[in-house]
Amino acid sequence: MLKGNHHPFYLLALLVPTGVGHAEDSAELAKKALNPVAAMYSLPVQYNWDQKMGPSGDGKRSLTNIQPVLPFSLNDDWNLISRTILPVIDQHGLGGGADKSGVGDITQSFFFSPRQPTASGWILGAGPAVLIPTGSDDVLSYEQWGLGPTAVALKQANGWTHGVLANHIWGLEGSPADGKDKVNQTFLQPFLSFTDSSLTTFGINSEANYDWQSREWSIPLNLTVTQLLKVDGHPLTLQAGPRYWLDSAENGPQGWGFRFAVTLLFPR
Repeated sequence: MLKGNHHPFYLLALLVPTGVGHAEDSAELAKKALNPVAAMYSLPVQYNWDQKMGPSGDGKRSLTNIQPVLPFSLNDDWNLISRTILPVIDQHGLGGGADKSGVGDITQSFFFSPRQPTASGWILGAGPAVLIPTGSDDVLSYEQWGLGPTAVALKQANGWTHGVLANHIWGLEGSPADGKDKVNQTFLQPFLSFTDSSLTTFGINSEANYDWQSREWSIPLNLTVTQLLKVDGHPLTLQAGPRYWLDSAENGPQGWGFRFAVTLLFPR
């Protein structure tokens, strides 16, 4: 929510496919890893590097998102999926007192999701999203509580996964600190990926954010390669890829960036 020419694919040489013997289980695990509302405990840690920020264009930012996913069974038909995003930010070269390191605001989402897909195969989830002002510095925080709806819809078939996750958050009445605009933002994340027989996933997505106060878009395009692995019998995924900013808010990132992520999986 807050606001390099690197070639990351050399990292793929480090990826080792999962062992044989449980191919069907591994394939199902790979599908669940791509499903935001899968009933599976997971801990994604996602690192993003961006550049060309600030008035001079010399600023750089490292953004690490810690994103635990916790599923809860409500009854035979419904699950509740808790998704948390805790950003850890390190930005330099922005000037004007914006060179800061610390924790940003938490975005907490809850998805009520049917256990079974629809008759046409769609997996759905919807619920509230909460902005929690946990920022360690006023530069890294909206300094206000926010609330709004969030929803996800996706379909998985023949190795393909496609869908969209979205939310809209409004700042709560009376919560903005002095000098801060009230939050009024829409987040859209369309995604498309294909998983091959080696459980390697090639994906493309965007994480577009529109600020209705400033009337500005921030639109990164992410290209990723993800591999499902097992380390000492414990499943995880490694992901790497470049990102390019199609549009950005004032003083936001420009040009190319980079993403690397590790997701620990805890299948039931």
